[in-house]
Amino acid sequence: MRTLFLGDVMGRAGRVAIRDGLRPLQEELRADFTVVNGENASHGMGLTAEHAKLLLDAGADCVTLGDHAFDQKDMLRFIDTESRILRPLNFAKVAPGRGHRLFTDRRGRKVLVLQVLGQVFMKRAFDDPFSAVDEILRKHPLGGQAQMILVDMHCEATSEKMGMGHYCDGRASLVVGTHTHVPTADAQILPSGTGYLTDAGMCGDYNSVIGMEKAEPMRRFVTGMAKERFQPAGGEATLSGVLVETDDRTGRATSIRMVRKGGRLEPTLP
Repeated sequence: MRTLFLGDVMGRAGRVAIRDGLRPLQEELRADFTVVNGENASHGMGLTAEHAKLLLDAGADCVTLGDHAFDQKDMLRFIDTESRILRPLNFAKVAPGRGHRLFTDRRGRKVLVLQVLGQVFMKRAFDDPFSAVDEILRKHPLGGQAQMILVDMHCEATSEKMGMGHYCDGRASLVVGTHTHVPTADAQILPSGTGYLTDAGMCGDYNSVIGMEKAEPMRRFVTGMAKERFQPAGGEATLSGVLVETDDRTGRATSIRMVRKGGRLEPTLP
């Protein structure tokens, strides 16, 4: 199975890149299943129902969220009507929606997708991500009901993401980090067969400060004072993520490759 994961969609630039470029990319990579993190697709903060539909109509089989899951208030209602959208497992217990789901790819194979929030350097305390993931993975052993298991680890600290990768090694097909908007260069297969990447990067304009127009973030760095609201950068976006190929019998990764297409970053395709 060939699974494509794309990092945080950032504002209109990211949405346009997904709308116009996802299906051609899927065809080029022969992707069987696609997960897109939609965390920042609406004005750089959260995801509206309208923009969620755009990502799904563009070809995403699953859309994951993050710490900004409910910044756009209509998602509080919409997520219960659209099972292809996942919020973090360890979000508030009363939060609507769900943090994992068993999907079916185009050939009938089962794909389990989980999303979880880290704790280190995050603005609010979330429940323990490791025990949250463990509870689900115990119920779904790799190579059993699910031929492929993907964990989206949404957090700041690279160390915490790496910890989750090793914690899930041999129990998940892919552990991929999101949230920092900067792609890392450490795509690898861990010793027990789990594909791993610390951060997938963003689908957004990299002529920016992590996807935002440069002037206001730079002003705050230099002066320590805010003048305006952050605005997503609007230049051509790079589609940034990872493609993992897995063995249908064991669920383990057999190859993992970075994906970067369009925009300013040097293109990388398997």
